[in-house]
Amino acid sequence: MTDVTDRIGNVTRQRYEQLVTQAKELIAQIARSQFSLGDIALEIEPMRAVGGSMPNGTEDLFTVTESLQMFADDVGVERRTVEDWRYTANRWPAKRRREGVLFTVHRILASVVEEDERWAAIEDAPFNPRTGARQWTPDGAKRVVGQRVDRPVTVDEKVQAVADLTRDDEVAAQVATDLLKRPAVTEHVTPAERVRVVTELTRDDTVAQEVTSSLLRRPDVARKTMRDDTTRMLVNRAQFDNSNETRDRIRERTPAVRAIEHTIEYLDLVGSCHSFVATLGRLVPQLRGQEFTEDERETVRRQIGRVRAAADWLEGALDNGEFTLDEQLVELLKGEE
Repeated sequence: MTDVTDRIGNVTRQRYEQLVTQAKELIAQIARSQFSLGDIALEIEPMRAVGGSMPNGTEDLFTVTESLQMFADDVGVERRTVEDWRYTANRWPAKRRREGVLFTVHRILASVVEEDERWAAIEDAPFNPRTGARQWTPDGAKRVVGQRVDRPVTVDEKVQAVADLTRDDEVAAQVATDLLKRPAVTEHVTPAERVRVVTELTRDDTVAQEVTSSLLRRPDVARKTMRDDTTRMLVNRAQFDNSNETRDRIRERTPAVRAIEHTIEYLDLVGSCHSFVATLGRLVPQLRGQEFTEDERETVRRQIGRVRAAADWLEGALDNGEFTLDEQLVELLKGEE
């Protein structure tokens, strides 16, 4: 009884080898037939230079496309098939065609521009690790001319295949989600790439808000993040803005709050004026008998100018209700000339 492990499909290995030999003979016959069909198509419509006329100098009764379409219809195939036969037969003269090599391989290698390179390429069949022999396959020919293979083997080929299959954004999103669930995959992603991915995924403000909230709940992350001066400033500004928004909402809901704030602000204003006058009343008498340098006197005069400008601004605000600062006044109060 034949061992099951020595069978391929439903036949023994010996019978399988016989069938492979038979199939190769048939494939060789098919290749010869396809080249013969290509030669027939070339006889009907020889290849012409761009803008060229019929080789025999006669006027065209049909265009190339019309002639090939008629031939395709009469033999019952697609015109594109006839065009492939014709193109391949033209690129491979009879003496350059290799017996036992698929017509498809000849067609793929036909894209090699230089003739000498084309003739050399078909003589250098790639090694097939499964069979242990050098033999041509369509994918082997595609690798030579840089076309995408049907059965990717190398990492680059597999990456290209995945890229082709994930051109649709929805498909790409689902694939990316599934891949990132695999720890072994994420371990190979560099920190810079992870940052880029997170940035892309958080362009939506709602998503960014939720992610940021989750990250800042991690003490180590929050502590290291707040070491950045810009981040800390923006967080403080956000807190200030949130406080203003909360205060505005309270004012809308409770009108009495505004009256209370007015009283507090009024008392602060009067208190500031009183404190300033009281401070001067205490300090100026103590200056009796002291001598100041010219630089010191000039510095005090500049500060007096700032005080006078602030007092004028306050008085004007009380009189006309204009409480905004113009640019010149802002620079003056900042002490810039």
